[in-house]
Amino acid sequence: MNAPETLPPLDATALGDFVGTAWRERIVPQLVDYIAVPAKSPLFDPDWQAHGLIDRVVRDAAAWVESRRVPGLKLEVVRAEGRTPVIFFELPATRPDSTQTVLMYGHLDKQPEFNGWRSDLGPWTPKIEDDKLYGRGGADDGYAVYAAVSAIEALKAQNVPHPRIVGLIESCEESGSFDLPFYLERLAGRLGDVSLVVCLDSGAGNYDQLWLTSSLRGNITGSLKVEILTEGIHSGDASGLVPSSFRILRQVLDRLEDAKTGHLLPQVFHCEIPAERVRQAEATAAILGDEVWKRYPWACGADGGFALPTTTDPVQALLNRTWRPTLSITGVDGIPPLSNAGNVLRPYTAFKLSLRLPPLVPGHEAAVALKALLEDNAPYNAKVTFEPDGRANDWGATGWNAPSTAPWLERVLDGASRRHFGAPLGYIGQGGTIPLMNLLQQGFPQAQMMVCGVLGPKSNAHGPNEFLHLPYAERLTAAVAEVIAAHP
Repeated sequence: MNAPETLPPLDATALGDFVGTAWRERIVPQLVDYIAVPAKSPLFDPDWQAHGLIDRVVRDAAAWVESRRVPGLKLEVVRAEGRTPVIFFELPATRPDSTQTVLMYGHLDKQPEFNGWRSDLGPWTPKIEDDKLYGRGGADDGYAVYAAVSAIEALKAQNVPHPRIVGLIESCEESGSFDLPFYLERLAGRLGDVSLVVCLDSGAGNYDQLWLTSSLRGNITGSLKVEILTEGIHSGDASGLVPSSFRILRQVLDRLEDAKTGHLLPQVFHCEIPAERVRQAEATAAILGDEVWKRYPWACGADGGFALPTTTDPVQALLNRTWRPTLSITGVDGIPPLSNAGNVLRPYTAFKLSLRLPPLVPGHEAAVALKALLEDNAPYNAKVTFEPDGRANDWGATGWNAPSTAPWLERVLDGASRRHFGAPLGYIGQGGTIPLMNLLQQGFPQAQMMVCGVLGPKSNAHGPNEFLHLPYAERLTAAVAEVIAAHP
């Protein structure tokens, strides 16, 4: 792919004005309505079809795109029995002799409510405060389809030629994108020769410059359950003779994790960190410094100070959250709340596990290994089961390591960052998972990847008080327009 000889033929000031108006007048009102809809992903709402909330946000987004009447744009909501819908739109090239395609990606399904929201906020109660739009899903990443189409409109407003563009907006990403391979196969003939992917479901190291995602971790989620009795027994009668299901579960987890350090013991969950990613982590650490770990809402510690991270070394902190496997316990069952906790030895304990994998570790193979590790040779011959989420032949999500950035793309991204943010482009790995990226890398191995997002410090996707940083989203939209305009 030849690099363009000139910068994008765009008026950067006019571009910024256009996307600013688009956000204030058209995107934000739509996102306010979107946040109010509890369109939880199928993993968290098994009756999503009956509830109709995913269908509602998909219909709303599709109607908004069609209302923009972008010349040449055709949109279809693609459906299949028993599967979540996707929005697919396509726009023919206006650049002479252009044969390649830009693919733009986002999703509309959401994580569940979680607790701990500020008293004046809530997951389904949108509120704008200090240039932040609070509520579930706006930043992760309901804004994506609106920003993508507005970037296209910005090019049209300046009569800038562009390559062929397609959009793929799914609605089960927060459940591991289990329907996405089906739709990618179904739409394969319509995607075209994809040479650039623009994914707007990622994060940022700060709000002061444009950040390009260099890697994503994989993930295994599932339920680990230890059963020792068929019903609860008075603890005075049974304890000391009947082993605690919680203690057994602790022993099982000790096979996986060093409880003192959080280091995962089996080598199957690790990979060698590429030297380029270490160098990028060092450069990013020089920019962010201690903010890498100070950005989190630490609780008050035992000595009156704050609780501490696993490391205060910014480089190691970045590598820990992007290239090293980590176990989190995200849910629990079989344990009553404190207000209802009688003196009963409980029959079972169940944990929801979330195991983040390094980008180069195959997700399904790791899930199979994890299931065997946890279930085999159970202490006390207890019934230990680990049920990974997803379909049996496709457990786990594999991460992604970005291909080398082409000189033209790096130059345009850096220029866009300087023009719209006043600072150079930054590179950062992300600890989250976007299953699509690995699928697209396999399907289009020569494609360039612009993986960016608005999830910067304290934006708190999946947790309480999630927000979308509006000025950053505006500038990111302008950068997307510049990249599409500059596509060779």
